[in-house]
Amino acid sequence: MNFELVVEESSKPNVYDVIIIGGGPSGASSATYTARADLRTLVIDKGVTAGALGMASKIANYPGLPDPIEGVELVRRMRHQARSFGATFINERVLRVNLDSSPKQVYTGEGVYQGRAVIIATGSMGRTNRFPGEERLLGRGVSYCATCDAAFFRDRDVAVAGSNDEAIEEALTLARFASSVHVLSPQPELRGSEELVEELKGHDGVTIHRSTRIKEIRGENKVDAVEVIAQGETEIISVSGVFIYLQGNVPVTGFLGEQVSTNDEGCLIVDEYYQTNAEGVFAIGDVLCKHVKQAAIAAAEGVEAAVVVDRYLHGRKQLRADWGL
Repeated sequence: MNFELVVEESSKPNVYDVIIIGGGPSGASSATYTARADLRTLVIDKGVTAGALGMASKIANYPGLPDPIEGVELVRRMRHQARSFGATFINERVLRVNLDSSPKQVYTGEGVYQGRAVIIATGSMGRTNRFPGEERLLGRGVSYCATCDAAFFRDRDVAVAGSNDEAIEEALTLARFASSVHVLSPQPELRGSEELVEELKGHDGVTIHRSTRIKEIRGENKVDAVEVIAQGETEIISVSGVFIYLQGNVPVTGFLGEQVSTNDEGCLIVDEYYQTNAEGVFAIGDVLCKHVKQAAIAAAEGVEAAVVVDRYLHGRKQLRADWGL
């Protein structure tokens, strides 16, 4: 790890000391410690229910919490604590990064954010399997970013596959442009926050299809329909666009391109200080593919990485002891 002093750039407008990509237990814990260390901290996350912990119905073994708690509530508490020290959280989807620039650049559908250091905490809920027609029609009606592409579907019919906060927020964005939005929820009920779910249900242009999964995305040169299976029955819905926000079980690293080294399974490779091969870029949590996937372990990694980042940015060669929150 390079312990040389990093040139101070955070005084420049819109430059953060650290940008954390992912707001689950590892990312939120890192944010608490970096913000408390007076580092200007930005956390970019797809939504409180987008990660594994946010989707958990009950957590009963988190240290210090003797009573069972919903995963989404635990994430909210972690974020509240980080915010209390000054961390900023935004719900946006990271599309790509430039880790060679100084400061480093993180691109979302809303803009570009700059940081002196980056912590990757995106978890391992990425998709590997694709629907028939998905890859062939990518960019021709298939999209993963409504914020980027919604305007292209003005006065058209579209479908959104997913049920978490990210999917609901993107559906609401599309509803401002499209004539109708079909939300395809794989589960019987939407898993987003209560406020977002109620807002979606109250929108006249939105139809929610429960217990519905995509079978095929249809079209020759562009999307013209999506074939779905709902409660054992096949249905074809005519749409011009399909926006997909579903989860899997592989590390979420697509936005990195080939800038960070991975192993054969796609897991990020780090040293003992959680630093990747890219200078000033660190990785924590399930994106490292640890065998034991527990919120407490992810949180602990977030704390340790935050202390290392503080040392990295200030050129210190020794870890500073910090026992209190």
